[in-house]
Amino acid sequence: MNSFSDSYKEAGVDITAGYKSTELIKKHVARTSIPGVLTDIGGFGGLFAPDFAGMEEPVLVSGTDGVGTKLKAAFLTDRHNTIGIDAVAMCVNDIICAGAKPLFFLDYIACGKNIPTKIEQIVKGVADGCEMSGCALIGGETAEMPDFYPEDEYDIAGFAVGIVDKKKIITTEEQKPGDVLIALKSSGLHSNGFSLVRKVFALNHQNISRHYSEIGQNLGDALLTPTMIYVKPVLDVISKVKVKGIANITGGGFFENIPRAIKDGLCANIDIKNVQTLPIFDLIMETGNIPLRDMYNTFNMGVGMVMAVSPEDAVMTVKLLANNGVESYFIGELTEGDEKIVIKGL
Repeated sequence: MNSFSDSYKEAGVDITAGYKSTELIKKHVARTSIPGVLTDIGGFGGLFAPDFAGMEEPVLVSGTDGVGTKLKAAFLTDRHNTIGIDAVAMCVNDIICAGAKPLFFLDYIACGKNIPTKIEQIVKGVADGCEMSGCALIGGETAEMPDFYPEDEYDIAGFAVGIVDKKKIITTEEQKPGDVLIALKSSGLHSNGFSLVRKVFALNHQNISRHYSEIGQNLGDALLTPTMIYVKPVLDVISKVKVKGIANITGGGFFENIPRAIKDGLCANIDIKNVQTLPIFDLIMETGNIPLRDMYNTFNMGVGMVMAVSPEDAVMTVKLLANNGVESYFIGELTEGDEKIVIKGL
């Protein structure tokens, strides 16, 4: 391509680096292609032809999010190949709560300096996340913004679009007292609470590499563990079990997210003794002297999602999740009440 601008380069934007980045990421985008993708990257818009076969009233479900200050851990360790998984997970894990199958994803990366090999690593993670979700990466944008971001920093956000038949949208309408709450284990912090984490550990280039016996690994490895993507396991469950509600435990922890999946007039009763807390959360709480309630109002505490099902479906739900590589367990039940959530032991 015979396109370059010395004047723009002197201002801090190297458009040829952008072309190089595009070439490097093409192979990663290609491996996410699924039926319905009509275009390669490079056009002005990503085209996708959804298959409505077997659906009476197709409904599109969308979600958008970023990775937040978890990016600071990537900057400190100079590891960028998993952050893209987080970007995808934060979107697709939301839309799966409605029972929607993700179709496609688009990303947006803004950086202080376009380093093609770094952009490739970021997009590799995005492509990995799309493969885990069964959706296609059909487009995106990389913006080089000198003086706005430091040269070695960037931000990433994205959005996903999925589809579900209207009659199969997961709602809370059929919930009733006695329904069981199933906790799906998280892989770690996922992508929430990192501003508090950074404050607790006063993160810097030195201490992020410190090994902690409590968690059996160094801090950087623990913090950069990618967000678990629940799409395929949850789709399998909802194809065989009547799921009455799904909560994605993200920012705001238990107290903000579980009530969003609970019917008015009902309360999620959870016993703290049932929560299988991961060691990283114990380390954060002890190091920062964080009150237990604040922990549950900030982090997922080892629970990435919560599903509501009838008691007779609980064993099958746990078995199906296990068959898909996701550990799960009983965490509580629904009772009558207006509080939406009560955690016994806090």
